[in-house]
Amino acid sequence: MSRRGETTEETSRAPVVSSSQTDAAEQRKRTTVINVVYLIAAFDITWMFLQFSVTPYLAKKLGFDTLWFGYLQTTVGVIMLFGGPMFGRFGDLFGARAALSLACSATVVFFLLLAIADHPAMLFIHKLPTVFMHVLPACQMVVTDLTEPEKRADALSKLGLCFGVGMIAGSTLGGHLNTRYGETFTACFGAAGSTFSLLLVLKFIPKNTKVQASTTTSTDSESKKKSIFNVGEITRLMKFPGVARTFIVKIVAGLPSGIFQVMFSIIALEFFKLTPEENGYLMAYFGIGQMVIQGGVIGRLTPRFSDHSLLLLSIAVSSLVGLAQAYMQNVFQFCLTVMPMMFSLSVFNVITDSMLTKGVPSSDTGTMLGLCASVQSLLRTVGPTAGGFLYVNYGISSIGMIQCVVNMAVFVYLLQRGREKTTEQTK
Repeated sequence: MSRRGETTEETSRAPVVSSSQTDAAEQRKRTTVINVVYLIAAFDITWMFLQFSVTPYLAKKLGFDTLWFGYLQTTVGVIMLFGGPMFGRFGDLFGARAALSLACSATVVFFLLLAIADHPAMLFIHKLPTVFMHVLPACQMVVTDLTEPEKRADALSKLGLCFGVGMIAGSTLGGHLNTRYGETFTACFGAAGSTFSLLLVLKFIPKNTKVQASTTTSTDSESKKKSIFNVGEITRLMKFPGVARTFIVKIVAGLPSGIFQVMFSIIALEFFKLTPEENGYLMAYFGIGQMVIQGGVIGRLTPRFSDHSLLLLSIAVSSLVGLAQAYMQNVFQFCLTVMPMMFSLSVFNVITDSMLTKGVPSSDTGTMLGLCASVQSLLRTVGPTAGGFLYVNYGISSIGMIQCVVNMAVFVYLLQRGREKTTEQTK
């Protein structure tokens, strides 16, 4: 037999890797990356709640009163409000690993500055890195890039499960470390934990997680890179069909419940008269509720119902929760509203984020998630002022009634829009 014949025979006998095997290997790789992202998200929330056990006590030691502490919180909201969209744009241009690395590095600097804070001005300075501290939106970027649109809501809801885990772990760990070792050690522990999160990012997250639909020329690439801080490049996403309407619904319907969340620490202290220990138990109850809903409920709902139906459901439940909170008189009655409240908030946030990322090209999902994160920062900025005014002048019932009325109005609007759309399709 000739040499060419031997070569042909050897080639025919060589193992052939089927496309199904390649797809299975790629799917396993994606699953591994997503699981690591969930771990990074759980760690980040743990470090953030650990920080919550440090900042109030350190601020008190440095002479902050309630007014100045409110200024400090508002400062964080303003910084993150402007940083969110820019950070999302950065993730679209340079990849999810670069975005996550930047966010984790900023968290390390944040905790190191907190550890050395010995003057009131240092508490404000240590908040500056929050402009880049968007670990959770960066994790959402990776999950969005690596999941199919029909499975996206379920995958994003698992990040809420990580939030519940981090809330419980961070609150417990932070209180224990701060009581035994003080604020400085606790802040250094947070810096070490954030460094570990950074190492996980560098080890497991691929440089690029987006599926490139088409190649762009170098000229287009350079043009995009110059537009990181171009507001027009960010706001142009609102021109895609349905995006602006969904984004406005996210702000309008989310604002009343956001005000209640921002004011909860004051409500727990002044209205419910809770001790720190009782407040800790209530926060753990929140965390467990969120874990159950995000991990076991939303994933079962998203394959069976449309995004529009789930959005309507979350807004309707939120309206009823606001009505119940307007008439509650004690902490037991409030606890009865916690589960439906957590359900409405979780479904609302997951579904709106999913709808918004589906409404834009895959190359712009990071920017859209950055805009979604800026909504939460807007609530943190406006919430303390609006909530304080309502609570002082009209009581806690006013916050609940506004939530009820606003969400009911949004529900009627969306229901009417849905009927109009159905009528147009049948013609």
